[in-house]
Amino acid sequence: MKIWAVMFVLTSSWLISEVQASEPINATSVLVEKTTVYSQLTNGKQITVNKAEFGLKRVDFRGKANFVPTNRVPLQEGNAYGWRIELKDYQSEVKWREVIRLPKPPETWGTADGENFSISKDGTTAVTKRIQPATDGVIENFWTIAPGDPLGKYKIEVYIDDRLVGSFEFELVSALENRR
Repeated sequence: MKIWAVMFVLTSSWLISEVQASEPINATSVLVEKTTVYSQLTNGKQITVNKAEFGLKRVDFRGKANFVPTNRVPLQEGNAYGWRIELKDYQSEVKWREVIRLPKPPETWGTADGENFSISKDGTTAVTKRIQPATDGVIENFWTIAPGDPLGKYKIEVYIDDRLVGSFEFELVSALENRR
């Protein structure tokens, strides 16, 4: 009887500690998030998010890429939109997963280099998994607008080791509507 009581107490404390350790992260939809989102160990190294932001990638005439924060993306073929997440004092590889939800299926889905990519049965959600070096502490991913991409509200969620580190809601609008 004493052995069962000890096993019950040990099992209960283990279950309770797991529940406490898996509290949800207070992540919200953001254009720019300047506070630490979370910390955890990955490959033995702690990851802390300094900033998570969403926007357009614009390439100037010299070929230099610039990031323009926004939550309204003009539906113009060739525009690149996406996120970048700055990690504090982290320079190693990061395994991340991105979930993108569209208002309706696009005419086509495509990625570069045959990466780990899957599409939902209804065609409105795609999951991309990647291992990426955190160059200067930054990880990022961008999508390029293609013919047949739908107008409307989109959402991207980014996870590191199954923990939400960025959530971005944005809208693809007609190029004329964006000029307002």
